[in-house]
Amino acid sequence: MEYAVIATGGKQYRVIPGALLDVELLDGEDGAKIRLEEVLAVRKNDKFHAGTPQVSGAWVQAEIVKQTKGPKVINFKFKRRKGYHRKVGHRQMLTRLKILEIHVNGTH
Repeated sequence: MEYAVIATGGKQYRVIPGALLDVELLDGEDGAKIRLEEVLAVRKNDKFHAGTPQVSGAWVQAEIVKQTKGPKVINFKFKRRKGYHRKVGHRQMLTRLKILEIHVNGTH
């Protein structure tokens, strides 16, 4: 089984080819192909490569499926007996990626 651990948007994700993944907003249009070069670990052809902190020569090819917004998160502040309350909503901008290939030192 082939997989990679990538880092983007301050988070780490374990990805396999063909998987759909929602990550923090990345630049690009729908249908554009991008390279994710911050690869922390890779397992391919029954060989495991761990980075220190990144695997040199490894990258993941992905396609931008769509730019979207995440679910609405409500932040409600309240102080009892003071008449203070505040309600703020937030929706994070996300990019949906489809993982195409995992490359390690020229192989794919």
